[in-house]
Parts: sequence; structure tokens; C-alpha cells
Amino acid sequence: MAKTEPVKKRLRKAIKRSPVGSSPGTLVADPNAAKTALTLTLISPESYQVIEDASISDLQEQRGKWPIIWLDCVGLGNIDLIVEIGDLFGLHPLALEDTVNAGQRPKVDFYEDHAFVIVSMIDDPKSNRYEQISTFFCDDFVITFQERKGDPFNAVRKRIDSSNPNRIRERKADYLAYALIDAVVDSYFPIIDDAGETVEKIEDEMLQQAAKHQVRQLHVFRRDAMALKRAVWPLRDVLAGLTRAEVPFIRAETRVFLNDTLDHSIRLIELVETQREMLTGLIEMHLSLTQQRTNEIISFLTVVTAIFIPLTFLAGIWGMNFDPSTSPWNMPELLSYYGYPAALGSMLFVALGLISYFKWKKWL
Repeated sequence: MAKTEPVKKRLRKAIKRSPVGSSPGTLVADPNAAKTALTLTLISPESYQVIEDASISDLQEQRGKWPIIWLDCVGLGNIDLIVEIGDLFGLHPLALEDTVNAGQRPKVDFYEDHAFVIVSMIDDPKSNRYEQISTFFCDDFVITFQERKGDPFNAVRKRIDSSNPNRIRERKADYLAYALIDAVVDSYFPIIDDAGETVEKIEDEMLQQAAKHQVRQLHVFRRDAMALKRAVWPLRDVLAGLTRAEVPFIRAETRVFLNDTLDHSIRLIELVETQREMLTGLIEMHLSLTQQRTNEIISFLTVVTAIFIPLTFLAGIWGMNFDPSTSPWNMPELLSYYGYPAALGSMLFVALGLISYFKWKKWL
């Protein structure tokens, strides 16, 4: 019998909010938030430079010297530093509040001179933990805020490092913002594909033999699919808003690429919906198979009972110990020389007759 796998623990994330009645744009750090670390990437068509553990002075010194600045902030624990970054780049305080209060619904907001985008990514597929990625961008800068270390941006970093014709270096910051958002969207595909392969294996096992642990696994996968749906479904609106926005810092050539990412998000939604429907169908099929197996067992036991009821009746009659010498009516067959084999033969004849009748009625 297959070993039952433990059900994964549900991870519920409470959204840290500002105190009730506080002024809009008030930033309150989550006490569990990681310390903020800055990585500054300076980009030009000819070269690029990366400054690890950057400071505010590095930002003040380098801004204006490079066509594009990408500031990656990992950890939301240092509110003072985040406020300084917001003041330096003119970020809207309401957007900064949504950045610090992680767990927001994916969305896009446009301000006078910059855009603000929130997307969700799977931080840890094994524990099904999600992380909010907040992105600010304008003509000459992109700022990303992450809750923890680890992101799907390595491919973008390699493209920046590449010496081949490089769109990220040659174009404005809106293209870099597109590349980062596209990397988040594409990071969902391997996770969904792996989950689909696992579900197909469970389906094959079910068709061979339904087991209790399978329905538990299916329920876990369906819950994960619901979490995926909540993360992926708003991406379509976010990307549609970016594609249709008539703002000067999103150029027409970048909208073409954003529209392609929009198609990817729609495909993601379809895959998640298909997988969720498949999981629901498999759970129903498991219940049907289990019920069918139970019905088969009950039918078998009913047939066995129907065969043994007349045999038990005959054995009960012949088991009565009335003395035949007292009266000729007291079971004279008990003194018959062939009484025992005759009784067994009669029982065998009755049993075979019942089995033949059940087969003729197609009950067996």
C-alpha cells in the first residue's frame, strides 16, 4: 500500500497595515521584514556597472551620469531608507505605502512622472510562498522592491551583461521594466508544468488503483491552483493597463513587447483554469472509483450471503438433536447410512444452483 504523504501546511500571510486613522502614505515596517539591502545597476549602450550594498550617496552621485539606473531593494525593514529613496526619485507616498504593506493585489498606477506596478511571484515553490514585487519606473530609472532574496531576474542580468546587440542597454527604462515584469510572468510556466506532470502521474495511479493518499494530494494541488489563480488572474489587468496607457514614459515600441507578455498572462490564466478543472474532475473521479469499489465489495458479500443463507438453514435443521427412536417423526434420516454425504451433496447442489442462477441473471 502506498505511503500517505503529509499534507503541506497552509501558509497564511497577514498584510501589515498602517494604524487605523493614520495619515495616507504613512509607512509602517513589518517587524518580521528583512533588512533593506540595495543593489545599483548603472546601464548605458556601451557599458554597465553594478554596485553591491549601495548607499544613498551612491544614488545621489550616479543619478544623471547614466542613461538608465536600476535600483534593486531587497528587504522592507528599513523605513527611513525607503523614505529617502522615495524623496530622491519623487515616488508617490501612497505607492510607497503599498510597497511596504506587502501582500497587495497586483495592480498598476500611473502618476505624473512615473508608473507603479505590483506583481506577485512564487518565492518558494515547495512551500507555496508568494512574494510581492513592487516596481517603479520612468524615463531613466527602474526601482524594484522585494521582500526577500531570490528572484527570477537572473536572465535579465545576463542580458545586461551580454555584449551582443542589447535592447535593454539601448532603449529607455520602460523596456527594462518590461523585461523584469516579463521574467516574473514567465517564471510561473515551469511551476505549472511541473504541477501538471505530477497530477498526470496521480491520474495514472488512480486508474490502476484508487488510494486514500491520492485524494489528499489532489486537494493540496487544488488549493495551490486557487492560490495561483489569485496571483495570476490580476496580471492580465496589470499588463492591459500598461499596454493601453497613454503616458510619455512608455513608448510605442515597448507596448508591442508588453502586449506579448499580456498574451503570456492570458495563457497562464487558461493553464491554471484548466488545471483547476482537471483537479476537480480527478477528485470527483476518485470518489466515483472509491464508491464503485465499495459497491463491488458489497455486491460480492451479498452474493456470498445469499449462497450461505440456505446452506445455514439446512445445517440448522439437520443439527437438531431429536431422538429418532422415540418417534418416527424425529428425523429418521439421522440413522441413514449415507445421511452425512447426502446432506453435504444437497448443500453443494443448492450452492451450485444459486451460483448458476446468479450468473444467468448476470449478477456475477
